[in-house]
Amino acid sequence: MPSIANLFHVAIKTNNLDAAVRFYTEVLGLHPVAHPDFGYPGAWLAAPGGAAIIHIYAGGAALGPGGRAPYRTGAIDHVSITATGFHGFIERFKKHGLDWREFNVREAGLWQLFVYDPSGVQLEITFEAAKESGPEPDMKNTSFFKEPMPA
Repeated sequence: MPSIANLFHVAIKTNNLDAAVRFYTEVLGLHPVAHPDFGYPGAWLAAPGGAAIIHIYAGGAALGPGGRAPYRTGAIDHVSITATGFHGFIERFKKHGLDWREFNVREAGLWQLFVYDPSGVQLEITFEAAKESGPEPDMKNTSFFKEPMPA
């Protein structure tokens, strides 16, 4: 029987390729990997020791009406990725002047951080609570932050 095995990657359109690549490399810690030349600017980004999970492209196929890439995620609410180092990510967010929201899913043993990328894509970064150290997520700030303005 046919079956789905896993999510392969997420493709994100952007109006600012450099800002998007900086966000995914400097804030999230992904690294660029080789990608095919599709005839328009882009980047494939991978987790350490893994395959490319985020594909970013600009120009050409990324452009919508009016010559700009769409902003936000459309019908997709967010993209969730797993990670380690909950408090280290918060420090990176602070360093880069980013807003974020913390969440604790105690019943599932998960800590989460929510942040927007430069293209307005909401990311959920999920951590196994048992593998993290330091204080639990701050649930006092449960209101969501303002999303970034389009670049």
